[in-house]
Amino acid sequence: MTAELRSTFEGSTMVLTIHNPEHRNALGPEMYAAGVEALAAAESGSDVRAVVITGEGSTFCAGGNLQRLLTNRHKPPQVQAQSIEGLHNWIEAIRTFPKPVVAAVEGAAAGAGFSLALACDLVVAARNAVFVMAYSSVALSPDGGGSWSLAQALPRQLASELLMLGERIGAERLQALGLVNRLAESGEALADALALADKLGQRAPNALASAKELLGEARSHSLSQHLAMERDHFVRNLHHANGGIGIQAFLNKQVPRYE
Repeated sequence: MTAELRSTFEGSTMVLTIHNPEHRNALGPEMYAAGVEALAAAESGSDVRAVVITGEGSTFCAGGNLQRLLTNRHKPPQVQAQSIEGLHNWIEAIRTFPKPVVAAVEGAAAGAGFSLALACDLVVAARNAVFVMAYSSVALSPDGGGSWSLAQALPRQLASELLMLGERIGAERLQALGLVNRLAESGEALADALALADKLGQRAPNALASAKELLGEARSHSLSQHLAMERDHFVRNLHHANGGIGIQAFLNKQVPRYE
């Protein structure tokens, strides 16, 4: 069975499904390219307001295919380097995509699967979902931005525990740590993620894009730099058509319909 990233639509939400059930939805280069391509199409499509990334069946993503990694050990190092660059292109595309991206996690999110979930703006996880930075268990180091995401979000000692020991951590503990936004009942993560995406889709796309860009740049700015960036975004959004729609609807106690 061919490993692929399937693209479907639920209303104004694009759903990207990792489909490789034979290998517990392990990732591969063909998926990375498809992910970048799908996000490029969604960015230019005004009918797409949000994206949900999920896995086929009861597993989100087992990370890299270990059989493929073993094979790549007998090839020139640049072969694996190119593969990781493909993954990183997809991670960067998610982080810079101007619309919300929600991960819907059932079962395991391991290795690069955990990194992929962390790259998303919001995470909905089944209560029994498990996350694991499995790299050290097979004498490897992180990719997919996993070490960057954990270092941004957690104290050094806890990030070190996850990366160095490679132990499983449950969705409920990750929610307590602020890395999971919503807990869902088993089998309901996708439905709950779609409901969350629908809520996001009812808000002004330009305002959400500004919020995502401001969050993405915050840690690299001084306060003065960031205040200037906030000013510019605010003025731009006030003079956007949606600014008038939103303010007028609020004053009239109506439901806004954004462009």
